[in-house]
Amino acid sequence: MVKPFIPELVYIEPRALEYPLGRELKEKFENKGIEIRETTSHNHVRNLPGDNHFQQYRVAKSTLVVGVRKTLKFDTSKPSAEYAIPLATGCMGHCHYCYLQTTMGSKPYIRTYVNIEEVFESAEKYMKERAPEQTRFEAACTSDIVGIDHLTHSLKRAIEFFGGSEYGKLRFVTKFAHVDHLLDARHNGKTRFRFSMNADYVIKYLEPGTSKLDDRIEAAVKVANAGYPLGFIIAPIYLYDDWKEGYRELFEKLEAKLPDFAKKDLTFELIQHRFTQPAKKTIQKNYPMTKLEMDETKRQYKWGKYGIGKYVYKKEQQEDMKDTLKGYIERYLPEGKFEYFT
Repeated sequence: MVKPFIPELVYIEPRALEYPLGRELKEKFENKGIEIRETTSHNHVRNLPGDNHFQQYRVAKSTLVVGVRKTLKFDTSKPSAEYAIPLATGCMGHCHYCYLQTTMGSKPYIRTYVNIEEVFESAEKYMKERAPEQTRFEAACTSDIVGIDHLTHSLKRAIEFFGGSEYGKLRFVTKFAHVDHLLDARHNGKTRFRFSMNADYVIKYLEPGTSKLDDRIEAAVKVANAGYPLGFIIAPIYLYDDWKEGYRELFEKLEAKLPDFAKKDLTFELIQHRFTQPAKKTIQKNYPMTKLEMDETKRQYKWGKYGIGKYVYKKEQQEDMKDTLKGYIERYLPEGKFEYFT
């Protein structure tokens, strides 16, 4: 079992101490004897310990910055939700393929925001704009929020905020099994709790620092028993030698372990592995021994927004991937809803 994340180094913005959560976190880390430094901004952390990039990168991934979220304009978050709600940025996991490798290339440390009441006020405005339609908010666009929530409880407060809202719904996804503190949250069925699942091979070799497959499934069972609507993101779907068998075993385990009532309201999102040229360079720099296959000649190029294209699997491979996994859903969890493949 992967232990819950505890930072080795903490930076705190002076302004963060104007908020109750900022003061609470400072006291919590002082009591644990963790080194605390001051930073003018959560975007300007400098001089992390380490003699070289490799050491500094690993220190950064175990560093938490406690700051104030200045931008309260939410990004869109299609296809999973209408908006991304910013509670944290960064992740303590070491998934080799992660898109955060490039979006946070120079700042791989984890940031948590303490002005969450202001974030909720902003969410309220977005809900009012779209009322009476429901507005979905994604809390895990730029972080694995569950991975730090045992420290901050920001996510738990968000679950209860949306649980009490008329027009809002919350969604997030995690690779961590540390869910116990969220089980008694007053969610009122308005939060879809999703787990990122993968074949054992992918978790073992490409997702170090995250919870094992069996631990994630056990956590999913707890979440279902707590009444949350449940979902699974199968991502990244990765073609290795025995991939069909590996993904079949995943669905067999889900079918065997999930309670029957939970199988009636399941969602599935399927996302193939992709990479960009900048990501490939960063991944090879951070994880030089990776088993991750990133051979452009085996892929096709897909133009993306902002002019940055990505390498995805070839068309016939994508069809095989989609048909195989949709087939597993229909065979093992036939009441589950397939949402999209991308």
